[in-house]
Amino acid sequence: MNNQADIEKLAGLFKTFIGNQELVYQLLDLNPIPILMLAPDGTLVFCNRAFLEFNNVPDAELLVGKYNFKNDPVCIAIIGQDRIDRTLRGEAGSYSDFPVPIQDLIDRGVVDEKPFEAATVDMFSLPIWDGDIFVCAVIFFTVKNMYKGRADIIKAQAYIEEHWRGDFDLDKIAQSVSLSRRHFQRIFKEVTGKTPIEYYQNEKIEKIQEKLLDDSLSIEQAFAACGVGAHGTYSKLFKEKTKMSPSEYRKKMLK
Repeated sequence: MNNQADIEKLAGLFKTFIGNQELVYQLLDLNPIPILMLAPDGTLVFCNRAFLEFNNVPDAELLVGKYNFKNDPVCIAIIGQDRIDRTLRGEAGSYSDFPVPIQDLIDRGVVDEKPFEAATVDMFSLPIWDGDIFVCAVIFFTVKNMYKGRADIIKAQAYIEEHWRGDFDLDKIAQSVSLSRRHFQRIFKEVTGKTPIEYYQNEKIEKIQEKLLDDSLSIEQAFAACGVGAHGTYSKLFKEKTKMSPSEYRKKMLK
């Protein structure tokens, strides 16, 4: 799903299953992607196995019929009331870099133990309509980042992801977690398998890939939106990591 049009097309496909509710639930429950289904009032009416496993929730009954997306202050603070209202009015949409509120599940007694320290996901909302009646919103989550292990390295990863648009500054990253430059580099590589600069470059390339999917931007504008030029170091890195030039990548992904 690369754009709004794709999301709306997929929403249309789901309409074919409306007459067979059991088939809908089987399709969603067996899907390896975490999925929620929300009633128009925001009440959670279904969550699949992948969602339960991802969040370490032992039983769907702890959430189904009891959790309300519209009234959740944590989600309101992260997503915004307007986006939530639009989703529950039956609008298709996508939201990037949503931080999973796993601590909230701990605080509410739904989860006994964190399956991860932190994670970010992209959310895709597909409305299901039965004629003129909005039936429910199906929310798909794709996991972008998941952090386990040392809290200081998790914090450093979050710092890099927050400051990806600016220039790489190893000293500032190390200072953000109160470690010396040398010690931080060693620990970061041990925990993540990448050096800090490699992690930063991967984050930058991912953002460039996202911008290239916006065909209202030229390639130069897509790179500029990520704080770099289209004909310098990051153009070469892009080709090394994707095995395609920026123009080839855009053509393939938007085909």
